[in-house]
Amino acid sequence: MRLLLAEDEAHAGQYLVKGLTESGWIVDWVKNGPDALHHALEGEYDVIVLDVGLPGMEGWDVLRSLRTQRQTPVLFLTARDRVEDRVRGLDLGADDYLVKPFAFSELVARVRALSRRPKASETETLQLSDLSVHLLRHRVERSGQRIDLTAKEYALLVLLLRRQGETLTRTVIAEQVWDMNFDSDTNVVDVAVRRLRAKIDDPFGEKLIHTVRGFGYVLERRP
Repeated sequence: MRLLLAEDEAHAGQYLVKGLTESGWIVDWVKNGPDALHHALEGEYDVIVLDVGLPGMEGWDVLRSLRTQRQTPVLFLTARDRVEDRVRGLDLGADDYLVKPFAFSELVARVRALSRRPKASETETLQLSDLSVHLLRHRVERSGQRIDLTAKEYALLVLLLRRQGETLTRTVIAEQVWDMNFDSDTNVVDVAVRRLRAKIDDPFGEKLIHTVRGFGYVLERRP
């Protein structure tokens, strides 16, 4: 399996290359945005791990240009942990977003999960059944009816849609949507999912958000 790593910090890059290589990946390491885009467009990679703050061209712009031609799975690995940054990354077409510092074992697990996903054609719309999210317009619709969401509800829905069919733990959801480590004593994730359900599921016959007891949530169609 081949991976492109775009990381400008030397120590972090060396650490990642060593760890990913030991985990079975063939790693190409680039240290600036223009090289990242060139390699991503010219090479054949199973996954791209992309920093945001790259010299010469930010990771945002690398991904924006990449998505006009390639659908290679991209994981943002960055210290930028604001909700707005996560939403922006997902809107631009990132498949996952991991904040530094991180557990290396989790990075490997996420990279492997991305490599197993079926390749899909690029689209500006995420869709499941009659639910659609138009990324460029930040517009959510179900059965043709527009649904207004808060920024965090929108980020949660985009995360679920991008990883539809995959059960996400409360820990992963809290990390991706909020700037927080999940605390088992808080119900912030459950409250947010309940509010999202009230808008995109409750008024409609087919339910798309499902609880996996003791684990988390999944967005998928069920008979």
